[in-house]
Amino acid sequence: MTYQIGDILTGTVTGIQPYGAFVQLDESTQGLIHISECRSAYIKHVANELSIGQTIQVMILDIDEYDQKISLSQRSLQDLADLPQIDFTEKHTFGNTYHHFWTKQHAEIGFETIDTNFDCQLDEALTRLGK
Repeated sequence: MTYQIGDILTGTVTGIQPYGAFVQLDESTQGLIHISECRSAYIKHVANELSIGQTIQVMILDIDEYDQKISLSQRSLQDLADLPQIDFTEKHTFGNTYHHFWTKQHAEIGFETIDTNFDCQLDEALTRLGK
């Protein structure tokens, strides 16, 4: 399989089920967008969001090496577009997979109490919010 987690691809919706939509990525590869990965808001029916034959962009979330099943997401692409210019994540590579840490892995504050670091953290949060 030539795909990797994090790849952004264009595919065609080939089937719709109550739990998600199947997307053809190439002649021999198909993936599934779970209903929760169609968009960030609540969706009652996948058919309200997607239609068979529709060409869409998706991101690969996971590849099950054993079953060769691919999990896809449209929501991840929408979420990436909505992020501000500040990068809140750190990307670490382990083999062919990427892991995102939503914390400051490089901050060496150890096990200090919140009281000790509160002012610094508050200032940083306000700076990120533009206040």
